[in-house]
Amino acid sequence: MTKLASKLILNGNGSYLGMEKGCFVLKEKSGEIERYPLFEQEIGEVILKSGNSISTGALASFGFWDIDVVVMTSRGRPVAMLRSFDDDSYVQTRVAQYQASLDERAFTIAKSLITAKLESQNIILRKYGLEPHLDDFRREINRTENKNLEMFRRRMTGIEGKHTQRYYKQIFSLFPEKLRPESRETFMAYDGMNNLFNLAYEILAWKIHKALVKAKLEPYLGFLHSNQMSKLSLVCDFQELYRYLIDDFLICYCQRISKKDFKMKSESASHGKKGKREYLTDPETKTMLDELNRFFETKVEVKRIRNGEHQTLETLINEETLLFAKYLRGETSSWVPRIVMIK
Repeated sequence: MTKLASKLILNGNGSYLGMEKGCFVLKEKSGEIERYPLFEQEIGEVILKSGNSISTGALASFGFWDIDVVVMTSRGRPVAMLRSFDDDSYVQTRVAQYQASLDERAFTIAKSLITAKLESQNIILRKYGLEPHLDDFRREINRTENKNLEMFRRRMTGIEGKHTQRYYKQIFSLFPEKLRPESRETFMAYDGMNNLFNLAYEILAWKIHKALVKAKLEPYLGFLHSNQMSKLSLVCDFQELYRYLIDDFLICYCQRISKKDFKMKSESASHGKKGKREYLTDPETKTMLDELNRFFETKVEVKRIRNGEHQTLETLINEETLLFAKYLRGETSSWVPRIVMIK
């Protein structure tokens, strides 16, 4: 078990988390027992990996007190989360989100997302002495007409794709030569480096998904990404704001790993055929996920909504969804995504 700030992470095997006399009780496989009084020690999130167990009493308490519970596979992929029924109670925000998707705000939000993404990529490019995007991308974005939303989205993603392709080509040069991919591949990639990016982006997506749910937003109703069956469009929208942080993390992380930290795995491909894909080994995957969780606890100099001059990256993501929800409800006149740089 790992205790990280206000989180309990059950990342070993054989741990049991239960509830006794107002305390969460963690029993390790070794016999060690730890107690966390419900009203004395704040727990904001529980991450439960396959191979561990939890009582229904503890689950009921987490649901009642609105404590996030994320269930992961043994390899660290999030697959489910516990939600209280009260999470669906604040319908005003979702109504405002739907209305915004049908009016002029849909275009404004999409432009803000693309602009923030390319500006954040420039932060990474400048940090590592690479060639940043020229300022003309802002002119391209701003002169795109606000007419048909689907055509507008295609235009926006075309602008983004052109610049992002160039961005990845540059940052890939920062990775060890034997790990360097030829191009960025997403779903069903074969090389290890792209699959590492995909896993880290997936963890980011889950943190965004949780933040959107807590802000009472609809994760499937987006503005930049099209709304399709089973597509978490708003999650995809918000991912664009924070991918650069994952990129920076992986640039640093990959300096100390090599080809031997990857293994080939046979998987089903199309038409019943099998193909081999490269992944991090299980021990290295666990190490990477542990480091990534700590990375999200990095403090940045951004004022919190209520008080404080600093906050963690994860809190920043949570706050950004709340600010976005306030904009949708008409409580603020504008929304400009906040982007930061990790030193």
